[in-house]
Amino acid sequence: MLSLDLPQSPTRPELTQATRILVVEDEDLIREMLVLALEEEGFEVTTAIDGRTALSLLQDAEPADGEFQYDLLILDLMLPQINGLDLCRLLRYQGNFVPILILSAKASETDRVLGLEVGADDYLTKPFSMRELIARCRALLRRQRLSALPQTPMLQMREVILYPQECRVMVRGKEVNLSPKEFRLLELFMSYPRRVWSREQLIDQIWGPDFLGDTKTVDVHIRWLREKLEQDPSQPEYLITVRGFGYRFG
Repeated sequence: MLSLDLPQSPTRPELTQATRILVVEDEDLIREMLVLALEEEGFEVTTAIDGRTALSLLQDAEPADGEFQYDLLILDLMLPQINGLDLCRLLRYQGNFVPILILSAKASETDRVLGLEVGADDYLTKPFSMRELIARCRALLRRQRLSALPQTPMLQMREVILYPQECRVMVRGKEVNLSPKEFRLLELFMSYPRRVWSREQLIDQIWGPDFLGDTKTVDVHIRWLREKLEQDPSQPEYLITVRGFGYRFG
């Protein structure tokens, strides 16, 4: 059973102003409760009951300037037509990096890691409290909108060049596509070359102090970055593991 313990806040924070959330859930009761809780918090909510409808809504909402009209996607995994994992994977492949919060009855560590590996930003297992869901939504929206580092013209180490103002990365003369989290991780590493960062420090810097997941998220993103930066990800030259401490760059 879901717990509809709606957070009672006397004022709405600025994050909720004009914030659009797409809820993709095929179970009527859960979908209706999600809409009620989110609208009570001031969010503008659109719903879909299957993956194909959700994909159509997301593609229709993509304007020419690359800014996505949905600020957050709440995505059930067990969906008709296109399941949640495939939808998440397809969105990331198409370059849509809207924050994704997965909802699932699958609670094993393997399932959570798989959800993160296909591109989700957070994973919440059923049954869940609406209070926790709202907190996770706010945390994802904050992390998406805040920029932690000052802008510099260019950061370079050997064959990796990062352009902060253009959100662009070149590796061995070719441009590579990074997700927002991957880009911010790389920018942090390149801003402090050879500094060792613990997983907890990286969570605090990139995901923020309100992050409710675990440190395995860092390992997943490091693996993705290595696949895009390293000639041999199993023998990294840039993203180095410092056993017992964390990671460093270079």
